[in-house]
Amino acid sequence: MSYTHSLPEAPSFDGKGLFGYSFGPLQKKDVDVYYVVVDGGHDTFMVSRRITRIYYVLEGSGYFTIDGRRHDVSPGMLVEAPPKVEYSYSGRMKLVVFASPAWSARNDTHTRWNRDAIGEKSSAPLPNASRWNALLGLRVFGKSPVGAFLRGNRLAWSILPASITSLAPLRRYGEFSARVARAHDRRGQAFSTYFLRNRPALELMRRLAERRTGRDALRVAVLGCSTGPEAYSVAWAMRTAQPDVKLVLHAMDISPDAVEIARRGAYSVNDPELMESNILERMSGAEIEDMFDRGGDVVSVKPWLKEGIEWRVGDAGKVRARDLLGAQDIVVASNFLCHMAPPAAEQCLRNIARLVRPGGYLFVSGIDLDVRTKVAADLGWRPMQELLDDIHDGDACMRTFWPWHYAGLEPLNKKRSDWKVRYAAAFQAPPHDENSTGFHDLDASPKVAATAEPTAA
Repeated sequence: MSYTHSLPEAPSFDGKGLFGYSFGPLQKKDVDVYYVVVDGGHDTFMVSRRITRIYYVLEGSGYFTIDGRRHDVSPGMLVEAPPKVEYSYSGRMKLVVFASPAWSARNDTHTRWNRDAIGEKSSAPLPNASRWNALLGLRVFGKSPVGAFLRGNRLAWSILPASITSLAPLRRYGEFSARVARAHDRRGQAFSTYFLRNRPALELMRRLAERRTGRDALRVAVLGCSTGPEAYSVAWAMRTAQPDVKLVLHAMDISPDAVEIARRGAYSVNDPELMESNILERMSGAEIEDMFDRGGDVVSVKPWLKEGIEWRVGDAGKVRARDLLGAQDIVVASNFLCHMAPPAAEQCLRNIARLVRPGGYLFVSGIDLDVRTKVAADLGWRPMQELLDDIHDGDACMRTFWPWHYAGLEPLNKKRSDWKVRYAAAFQAPPHDENSTGFHDLDASPKVAATAEPTAA
């Protein structure tokens, strides 16, 4: 009977970004122990049906991505990857891995490639890939047939009139195409944005500010603030509604460069490479004069509009955001959750919800509607019906992306039984006291039932 175990002479497995050794056989048959040398990362993301894996970092550094969130690791740290949660890891490090129960065939489902390990997107189907995933990864002479299909949709939808695309058969075809786009497209953050991007949403924020019954400071958080236009637009809407309002606005983005541009509040209108869009194109001349001082090709946000804004670099999905910013009357989280895979977007949205004080409001657009509906139902949010149609259609560019791009906004469909929930972009958090919310004359529907109808995209 052996009580000690050494590494085999040759690796037990050798992958694209790692190789490793299996100790044993062990007397304890329901545990596997491995020594893994990582030089890039595990080549795929995967979900285990039953196995819990525990990783101990011996040397080096890297990060684990678990359930859509990144966790940086260093020597001496322990990482637990439970069953039924998607994860992978990247970096250059040496690991000891404990797995229980022992590995068995068909236990792990590989969900997508880890580009840290394999480089550019592989044309090969994933191990254990479904026919659907194999189709999405198919290449013919180096080209993606799925990509060509989506480009054809883009052309067709730009040509066909709304009277045709709104017909039931084409609507169903569009929903299928949108599903393909969300599964196929490579997601990534973008800094293309505009001042006064969604006017109906700003109008609803203005009305809510006017309805406040208390005299305390109005606390607002704008998450994923990018280079600043949305945060300044919110401040402008609040201050033009209530010039004497004491506004405390926290604006946060994960990009230090974007936050620095926002903090300066100076924009070169002829530098599309920097801004990726004409940020003033949705403003009137009078509004530009009201909000900016102009010097040549540079417009600078006026001091009265900058007052009370605190700029921060941070990840909106981190749990400590509530500790960092405090409870907020209004939280705006628009046009960045769509760039995350649905599991990561859901987790981030749940964390963001913790920022909203009881009876406060959350504005969330630019997100997978299935994710938003599910979280709203789970957390008992009350969908705001006031200006619902206008807010949904208030950002024209998002509508033009559907159904050929993952960020495209599904057209409003009032034939759905759940349309008042699915298409609402503003919600009220449940108050502790139904008779005291800090706001009055609310137009919110009853809170979303936990049994809200699940729907396809």
